[in-house]
Amino acid sequence: MTLTDSTTLDRAGVRYGDPDFALEATSPVIEHQLRHRSVRAFLPTPVTEEELRAVVAAASSASTSSNLQAWSVVAVTDPERKRRLSDLAARQEFIVEAPLFLVWVADLDRGHRLAQRNGEPLDATAYLESTLLGVIDTALAAQNAVVALESLGLGSVFVGAVRNRPEEFAGELGLPPHSVAVFGLAVGHPDPAEDAGVKPRLPQTAVLHRETYDAGKADAGLPAYDERLAAYHRAHGLTGAWTERVLARLAGAAALGGRDRLRDALERRGLPSR
Repeated sequence: MTLTDSTTLDRAGVRYGDPDFALEATSPVIEHQLRHRSVRAFLPTPVTEEELRAVVAAASSASTSSNLQAWSVVAVTDPERKRRLSDLAARQEFIVEAPLFLVWVADLDRGHRLAQRNGEPLDATAYLESTLLGVIDTALAAQNAVVALESLGLGSVFVGAVRNRPEEFAGELGLPPHSVAVFGLAVGHPDPAEDAGVKPRLPQTAVLHRETYDAGKADAGLPAYDERLAAYHRAHGLTGAWTERVLARLAGAAALGGRDRLRDALERRGLPSR
């Protein structure tokens, strides 16, 4: 189905912060995705069990390497547990306020349990490829879940800070060995009073290459993108352009919030990187 109405074109322009950008081929699914934004303020309305099951069904429909399905998700609604998890994840208050906190887990322990029951080796899990496989499977499933929950009128925000203290997270959630929490997802009904919008993304010239990678062409549009994102930030009481934020976030180990020790933590969790 191809739609070219002005509302669709406006949404595409908003996604890139560029009123001249338009899509000539689109669909209801693409329109839905163009509206995506992170939600950090939630109404107290619970997420129903039926909604949770639908979201997990969508997650299970994501692509998975060799059908290994090397992921699990822990649904947390208990206020005290959410508080403890928030304390471990940089004390982000929206984790507590969200009716539902989903913790997405790269789970190779399921394979280890299968191997143990069947008396078979599972030596390939000692290699980095297997850890990456679990993380990628988890990310694909979670992104499917986000698209699904937004279609139900729910909102969410990913929480990478669960990797700040992965061993404590594992202990709080009772995770088995050979598994690790990759990120969290705070979920609920968006509070309409939240001052947030659709954050402009990098222009397509920065991310879309033709045949071979062209760094010069890709970077040519970055100054204009810096201006667009800075304008978005000013409109929402924030500061800084994209370049500043990238350089600050990747400046050194201190900017990683404890994640500079992640390799050692994975080793202790039974996910070595040979």
